[in-house]
Order: sequence, then C-alpha cells, then structure tokens
Amino acid sequence: MSEQDFIPKSYTNSIEKGSFAWSSPSNIALVKYWGKKNDQIPENPSISFTLNNCKTITKLSFSKKEHNDDFSFEVFLDNEQKDDFKPKIQTFFKRIERYLSFLKAYHFKIETSNTFPHSSGIASSASGMSALALCLMSLEKELVNIDSTLNADEKSLDEEYFIQKASFLARLGSGSACRSLEGDLVVWGKHDSIEGSTDLYGVKYPYKVHENFKNYQDTILLVDKGEKQVSSTVGHNLMHDHPFAQERFKQAHNNLSKLSSILKKGDLDAFIALVESEALTLHAMMMTSMPYFILMKPNTLEIINKIWNYRKATDSKICFTLDAGANVHVLYPENEMKNILEFINNELVEFCQKGQYINDKIGFGAKQL
Repeated sequence: MSEQDFIPKSYTNSIEKGSFAWSSPSNIALVKYWGKKNDQIPENPSISFTLNNCKTITKLSFSKKEHNDDFSFEVFLDNEQKDDFKPKIQTFFKRIERYLSFLKAYHFKIETSNTFPHSSGIASSASGMSALALCLMSLEKELVNIDSTLNADEKSLDEEYFIQKASFLARLGSGSACRSLEGDLVVWGKHDSIEGSTDLYGVKYPYKVHENFKNYQDTILLVDKGEKQVSSTVGHNLMHDHPFAQERFKQAHNNLSKLSSILKKGDLDAFIALVESEALTLHAMMMTSMPYFILMKPNTLEIINKIWNYRKATDSKICFTLDAGANVHVLYPENEMKNILEFINNELVEFCQKGQYINDKIGFGAKQL
C-alpha cells in the first residue's frame, strides 16, 4: 500500500447528520521508536503490547453545513468543553484532509473520555487519536456506500483496508496511535524480516507467539502525574542531530529481530533483558541529546531497583518498561499475578503519586460501540 491508495476516489452516498462511537486502547512499546522523519514517519520500527483497560471512548457527531471553507468542530472531555485541545485537532485535520475530503463539509462534535484518570501521566494521544480516526473512517465507509452484496472475501478485504486506513490516519495525529487499533502485538515501521510491515500504519504481528506471552499483565505505576517538561514531539526532533542516532536506529532493527525469536521460543529471561534495555536506551537518548533532559524521577529509579532486587531474590519473571515519562510499566506473566500484586502493594506503592497504580493486561484492539 502507498499513500495514494488512501486518497478517496468519490463519495457516492450523502449523509446529513449522525454519529459514531469507538473505544480504542493505549499501548506500550517493547521495542521503542524515538525520532521521526517528515509526515510522522518513524526513523526505526517498533512493536507494542496493546493494552486492555486503559482506553479512550470517543463519540463523533456530525452535521452537514452550508459552507465548506474551513474545518468546524468542538471538543469535549468528560462533558466539559476543551478549547485547548482544538489546535492539535486542527493540525490533525489539516494533515488528513487529503485522505478524507469530506472534512470541511461537516460540523463535528467530538466527545471523549478516558477510562484512566485524566492527567494521570499516561499518554492519551495514542488511544484518543486512534478512536477519532476510527470514527472518521466509519463516516467515510457510509459515504462510500459499499455494496452490501460483496462476497465474504471482498468483505474481508474491505475490513482490512478500513483498519489500515484508520491506522494510517491515526499515525498522522500521533505516531504511536497507529499501534492501538489491533492486538495483541502490533508492529509499526518497515522491518526486513516482518512480512507486511510498513512505515505507513501498524500491522498485527504476523508470527507465532509462545504461550508464555499470552495474557501478559501490565501494572502501571503512576510516579508523576504532572505535565512532562519536554514534549514527545520536541524529544523526537532532537534525534535529528543526535550523535548516537544512527546506531540507535540500527539497534532497534536488531532488537526487533531478536524479539521475534524470543516471542517464538517463549524465552522470558531474554525478553526481560531486551525490554528493560530498550526502556533505558530510550531515556539514554533523552539524556544525551542537545539540549539534554531527564524525564525519569527519583521514584522511577527506586522502583527499578526494587524490581531488580525482587527478581534476584525470587527468580520472578517480572520486568519493567518505560514510556517517554516517569511512570513505570510492570510487566509479568499472568501466573505470577498474586505474588507480584502483593510485592507492588508492599514495596512499590509508596513510590507512586498518591499511591496510585492501574492494573492492566494485554488487549486486542479497538471496538465500535
């Protein structure tokens, strides 16, 4: 597929007004991407676990308007109008107008809410932008007026295109959003040994995954719920002149190859080593850019050391990963859940802001409501 394949030919149907609603989850990358080219293209491939409980629910209401001269929309979070969200949506609409030519024909009301606490330090851009992209694709599907007499194979191809284009659009809003539509493992970025992988959208990981990685758990420790002092967009841009950038991009390619073997064999020890190394490398890139910055907090490091000590003492298969922030994602197999939740409550909660954490697990993507 290329960008050209996502440009609509014509809309054969006409709709005056209506609404669509989708829920879409967040995701946590195992092999990280850090650094972007133009048009939200990643400098290296990444792979993520799709989450189940941390999700955004978005309802998109639309009504035809007289003049098609500009975008017209309003945004609500938890029933409260949020004009400070509008610039990001405006930028998103500008980027995707070429691929959804109906955008200026409607006034949109975007109503959104998250299942995780607002300002919890969990990035909602992945879940939010993917949910919005899916709502817009639902409208386009109605405007295209797909023939209801399609046979099973044609319908399957149509559904595949729908998800691919929704992921493609979501990427133009937030890079990692393209990994939130499906599950349980999604790859984004061209990788020579992963069939179907592309820089344009996320694809379901196509190979066998060992039972060890089924029903994996993710408890998210909320270390710092404040706004990051450096946004991810700024951080990505600092990779352009980073002295270690090219080696990092090669490392990510190599680690994704290694992870494919690990996922097939079920090697939990190798999984732990690779995932934790990736998390620390992400933050090492931040600390060695110019200007440099640190998003980890003292309590992030306390938690990491506690996890290492617990793993050494108990031979647990617990590990951590980090996003571009201070919070810690604690990953572990389902069969260790009871013991690890005890460990979290006994030893890690004190390092969380107001003792807050979220229990999550691997999920399987977005759902239309």
